[in-house]
Amino acid sequence: MTNSDSRPSVRPLLSDAARLPAAAIVVACVVMTASLGVWLGHGAHTDRVDTVIDARVKTILPGNAKLLERLAWPGGLHAIIGLTAVLVLVCLLRRRYRGAALAAISIPAAAVITERLLKPLVGRTALGFLSFPSGHATGTFALATAITVLLAGAPRVSRAVRLCAAVIAFAVASVVAAAMIALGFHYFTDAVAGAAVGIGTVLATALVVDLVMLVWLRSREPPPAIAAEGRLTHADAEKARRPEADAPRGLISP
Repeated sequence: MTNSDSRPSVRPLLSDAARLPAAAIVVACVVMTASLGVWLGHGAHTDRVDTVIDARVKTILPGNAKLLERLAWPGGLHAIIGLTAVLVLVCLLRRRYRGAALAAISIPAAAVITERLLKPLVGRTALGFLSFPSGHATGTFALATAITVLLAGAPRVSRAVRLCAAVIAFAVASVVAAAMIALGFHYFTDAVAGAAVGIGTVLATALVVDLVMLVWLRSREPPPAIAAEGRLTHADAEKARRPEADAPRGLISP
């Protein structure tokens, strides 16, 4: 799936070894989100897990509302749009067109799935707002996953830098989700479902983009018979040129 000069534009988003684990994670994210939606839908009720973990989060994080709002800011709509645009622009400048497609498609798709599909469908509320899944968690975990996938395909970046960037991205996403819980806008299970939607959507998009590009590249390859005929024709032409080149040297009799 790469050409001879290893141009970034044709490098797959996921390596061969990463595709099966990525598909397994996508399935797990779908199952988790669906199970939580069925279990917790249509109401403002919480379960024991939410009660315990939400109380612990509110104890750990400071009670200053303005500080919590700042911690949650990276997950807001404007921040997600801006960060996604930056990610797409960087990919285009680096000629990583698959990466640009991944960021431009998957992150908005994750937001649409959360805001337009799952929230109205599940109907769970917190403070009078639809809360399941968390849109802030969806956006930030989608960004973190996209960054991780893109860095995994950047061989010029050291492994330590890639690992550090991925850890920071997911740490920021976790802080955003925790801040929204502390503010009371979401329950813990809302954040879990939002993270699952964000991660699963990005990985599913990466798998689809790689598959589409693989099919497209194979469609451009000539059929085996034509390719073999082309090689034979080239060889015959070389043989025909050799006598013409050798004749002036007296190597072939007239």
